[in-house]
Amino acid sequence: MNYIKLGNTGLEVSPLALGCMTYGAPDRGAQSWTLDEETSRPLIRLAVESGINFFDTANVYSDGHSEEILGRALRDFAQRDEVVIATKVYFNSRHAPNARGLSRKAIFNEIDNSLKRLGTDYIDLYQIHRWDYNTPIEETLEALHDLVKAGKVLHLGASSMYAWQFSKAIYTSQRHGWTPFVSMQNQLNLISREEEREMIPFCRDAGIAVIPWSPLARGRLTRDWDQSSERARADDVGKTYYTQRTAESDREVVGTVAAIAAERGVTRAQVALAWVRQSAGITAPLIGVSKPHHLTDAIAALRLQLTPEERQRLEAPYVPHAIAGFN
Repeated sequence: MNYIKLGNTGLEVSPLALGCMTYGAPDRGAQSWTLDEETSRPLIRLAVESGINFFDTANVYSDGHSEEILGRALRDFAQRDEVVIATKVYFNSRHAPNARGLSRKAIFNEIDNSLKRLGTDYIDLYQIHRWDYNTPIEETLEALHDLVKAGKVLHLGASSMYAWQFSKAIYTSQRHGWTPFVSMQNQLNLISREEEREMIPFCRDAGIAVIPWSPLARGRLTRDWDQSSERARADDVGKTYYTQRTAESDREVVGTVAAIAAERGVTRAQVALAWVRQSAGITAPLIGVSKPHHLTDAIAALRLQLTPEERQRLEAPYVPHAIAGFN
């Protein structure tokens, strides 16, 4: 595994990050497609043994159980100083006052909850999960800066927002001398490329790491168009990301992925992930692993070099999509 720097930081990360939304507690209110701890642990161990040192979760995933599972697994399978743990704050399953969002009170409460669940003294990359329209950005940024100064957080990141919002946050941090954001976690795949318009060019110019989520479009790029999966059937949020309006162009993209995979003698997942990994400005796509071969495919995608002609074929059918994943 060849490690790379996370944006302009000195932090070394693997070129793939293990997304841990899949790991939770389905018997304790999580989604039906999540894996329990007994099933999750071997997959996390396999990732560690394969050289992945970058792990991403969130306080809201399975109501915190994802953080608990990841924390216990990494304590057993890895050295803390060798792994990079990323988690997020904003959402909360409780809708009580001050329980969610990015107020100073919510952030201070949630960092301690995440640290406890992960069983660690610090978070390597603490990310705001969305933009909070109800809290002044200055309040959020100063609170995050204070967490860094307190030693609870090493670096700050953000996820899924408009480029103008992200640039405003970065400018505000610079103006006040607060700790800046070093990464952006946003959606990028062959049937959702809207981030190529503004966010990714902005991040490239600013030296900010890009950590795409859903690089396989919730699995749509890995199977025939008319096929489905347990997660696709049960994931109500995911159903809103890819609309009927773009179905024909999306279908053509999926078909092209299948054709190139057959020509190269590789899996569709390898082709789709290789396209993301080789796109300009990308640092480390987030991969979801619910079966060992998902990890095998992801690592193989690092070695698959698409030709310019293959990239052109994959990109040609795309049509503009509505923004999905944030508002």
